[in-house]
Amino acid sequence: MIKKIILVLAVLALIISFFYFDLNELLTLDGLKGSMAQFDAYKAQSPLLVIGGFFLIYVLVTALSLPGAAILTLAAGALFGLVQGVLIASFASSIGATISFLTSRYLLRDTIKQRFPERLDAIDEGVKKQGAFYLFTLRLVPLFPFFVINLLMGLTAIKTWTFYWVSQLGMLAGTLVYVNAGTQLAQIDSLSSILSLDLILSFVLLGFFPLIAKGILTMFKKRRVYKGYTKPKSFDRNMIVIGGGSGGLVTSYIAATVKAKVTLIEAGEMGGDCLNYGCVPSKALIKSAKVAEHMRHASRYGLDDTKPQFSFHHIMTRIHNVIADIAPNDSVERYTDLGVEVLKGYAKIIDPWTVEIALNDGGVQRLTTRTIVIATGARPVVPELPGLKETGYVTSDTLWEKFSTLSEAPKKLVILGGGPIGSELAQAFARLGSDVTQIERGARLMKREDVEVSVLAEQVLTDSGVTILTAHQALRCEVRAGKNYLIVEPTDAQGAAQTALEYDELICAVGRRARLEGYGLEALGIDTSNKMIETDAYLETIYPNIYAAGDVVGPYLFTHVSSHQAWYAAVNGLFGHFKKFKVDYRVIPWTTFIDPEVARVGLNEQEAIAKGIDFEVTHYDFKDLDRAVTESANYGFIKVITPKGKDKILGVTIVAENAGEFMSEFVLAMKHGLGLNKILGTIHMYPTWAEGNKYAAGNWKRNHAPEKLLDLVGKYHTWRRG
Repeated sequence: MIKKIILVLAVLALIISFFYFDLNELLTLDGLKGSMAQFDAYKAQSPLLVIGGFFLIYVLVTALSLPGAAILTLAAGALFGLVQGVLIASFASSIGATISFLTSRYLLRDTIKQRFPERLDAIDEGVKKQGAFYLFTLRLVPLFPFFVINLLMGLTAIKTWTFYWVSQLGMLAGTLVYVNAGTQLAQIDSLSSILSLDLILSFVLLGFFPLIAKGILTMFKKRRVYKGYTKPKSFDRNMIVIGGGSGGLVTSYIAATVKAKVTLIEAGEMGGDCLNYGCVPSKALIKSAKVAEHMRHASRYGLDDTKPQFSFHHIMTRIHNVIADIAPNDSVERYTDLGVEVLKGYAKIIDPWTVEIALNDGGVQRLTTRTIVIATGARPVVPELPGLKETGYVTSDTLWEKFSTLSEAPKKLVILGGGPIGSELAQAFARLGSDVTQIERGARLMKREDVEVSVLAEQVLTDSGVTILTAHQALRCEVRAGKNYLIVEPTDAQGAAQTALEYDELICAVGRRARLEGYGLEALGIDTSNKMIETDAYLETIYPNIYAAGDVVGPYLFTHVSSHQAWYAAVNGLFGHFKKFKVDYRVIPWTTFIDPEVARVGLNEQEAIAKGIDFEVTHYDFKDLDRAVTESANYGFIKVITPKGKDKILGVTIVAENAGEFMSEFVLAMKHGLGLNKILGTIHMYPTWAEGNKYAAGNWKRNHAPEKLLDLVGKYHTWRRG
């Protein structure tokens, strides 16, 4: 901090001295003309000294953002001629601009980043991709004050060397014009005579040249990527969507709504993983397990504790009935009624406009289309453990079919994975009578959440009967005396004793990976090296007419994010030749459905620390909420992250029953830039869980009460009482 203060004082001293000694008078057109004879005499006596002195003065003027750079450029032409003048002025201006840039970065960037972290992160991301291009464009147009560009670019993350060489190149045209004018200094009456309207317009057009060049390069890039393919003269469809999960369903629905001719291709069950293997069956299981838990602890509600009596087979039957009840919403019949052609079969992209479908009934059909959207989803990751295939396993996708044949829950159940899926299943099966052991390689469960959330999650799962082994890795599976065992060992202790865990069933829940195989992507050269399809911000692949959406793209593997991306894939795919839209990932909520639920949106504390944000945390504890007390569920909390001293919401974590239901208010507030003061000023019904949102906002307000003003108000009231 002291170094920054010293630097600021030094800069101020130089600027004050510049004006105090009337040096600014020398950097006027009249001052330059009046001094030329003297400068020429100095140059004749000591040419190198004059060149060096002139160079240093130019650098200093530019570095301090002082007025007069244009006059010095004229002087370079008048004193040194066109070639030598351009060299001196070009390098001096670029070096001075870089010093100004570095000064701005040193003095201001950290402060700006603390106050506006999200905005600066977004700018930095853009600068990382296109910074040199846009800086070059700005340098070509003299309408933009160059000293402002220096200062503003210093706030970004552009590399210093990139800033220097782009500035050197970009300012060369303007420097050449001024130096050339300086060679005819006697004929110049004013600076406006140098930059005529025609010349300014020429520079503006020159500034547009990089944009035009970019467009031309994009066109050539498209031609290059399509090289070797023959584009059809007409098309069977406007859009073909591959995959009938949430991403594909919403994409095809939107396309049909805007009257496009669209075909949806799905080989398996309509509705994708969420309906058939994920969200729907798991939440149905969780509900049954929660009812069993309430029966077991009915005394919390003034009733008699009762050991739940149930058939596990009946629970699984209910789960399949729930799927069947929801299935018509995603059915072939419904989407056909909506105007979508649905083909059941396996799709393979033959070329950028042709899709071949191996129909489930044995036929083969080829269709041409203007646009293709890949929404093939993801599948569970199965770790490569020795003996795993021999002993048998299930995943979060396959357990529903296998377990439906069981009359009771697995006696001994091992779950690999401490993320949301593994934690949800561990608690549910433990509540239904399974002896559950959950293995997590990392130091804690649900590692994306804050430590206090992980601690609470481990506690509630342990209370439900789950044995949790964090910091343990699975080594292999074995069969001993007809029984299955998983061999594990601690990850943080080399040579530690291994543990053999007996199990009847093993669930792999260590993550999910995009479905990429069999669709012809490799032959097309579409990049899948990161285990996902690489797209740009518009969900466009290397082929401008092939898009991807949902889990196959990421970065968030949630059903609601797939639906969100589907809008962009549909609109960009059908109307992108007019206008394309970048996917908005600014406010993404999600919920882990353990009991109590863990709902998240935006940053949590550990992420804010990692980003270097100057933030504060506001807590509200549900032990004080009337509705929570009435339901004997007064545990959990709301945790709000805000910038220091501001009510802007950067992120929220809620741990409570039904947390996912009343998180939406914070999601809406963040989406539309509403702060905690707006939530505090909103009427919330009593008694509801959502009142907790208002009380959290109230805690923030209380922590920022204007104490001095309140003291004055207190004195006023005392005076009023006489």
